[in-house]
Amino acid sequence: MSQTILKVEGMTCNHCKMRAEKALQAVSGVESVKVDLAAKEAVVTGEAKRENLVKAIVDAGYTVVE
Repeated sequence: MSQTILKVEGMTCNHCKMRAEKALQAVSGVESVKVDLAAKEAVVTGEAKRENLVKAIVDAGYTVVE
């Protein structure tokens, strides 16, 4: 099982954190998600493609920094 770490900009509160987690959990192949608001990152475990994870974050209103 692989892990993908995404640097996410635009999250400012716990609601943002939960919205990002929900968006990532909806992606096919995701096993688990942990979003760290302070570190501005999301750690996703599973076999989801990175581009699908990035799209989910962008669609939720945030920015992924490469």
